[in-house]
Amino acid sequence: MELLRDLYVWSCERSAQEYLAIKRALAEPDPARLAWRDLIKKTIRDVVTQPGQDALSVIRLAVLANVPEAERGNVQALIVEELRRLHEGVLARYGLRPSEFTAWKTGQAAGSAG
Repeated sequence: MELLRDLYVWSCERSAQEYLAIKRALAEPDPARLAWRDLIKKTIRDVVTQPGQDALSVIRLAVLANVPEAERGNVQALIVEELRRLHEGVLARYGLRPSEFTAWKTGQAAGSAG
């Protein structure tokens, strides 16, 4: 019985140590990203569903209409960063269909080639 108790205590201590190590390794969420997440999602959706529009113009207009002047640069940078990281695995987060994403990507590739 003592061996089982020792094993149990050891596994609990090890689990607690692993939990603390993981908790320290996790980054704190970006407060601006949390505060503006709905605008970020909507703007990315607008950019992708309007492939004929200039992405930066759509972003600027959305930020200008919804964000206080002091935060505009930061929010615009967040949206551009999210747009650059956009991939098939996160389309549901933005309410996008794969066909919309593919059309947008094709438009981006044609725009950069021309």
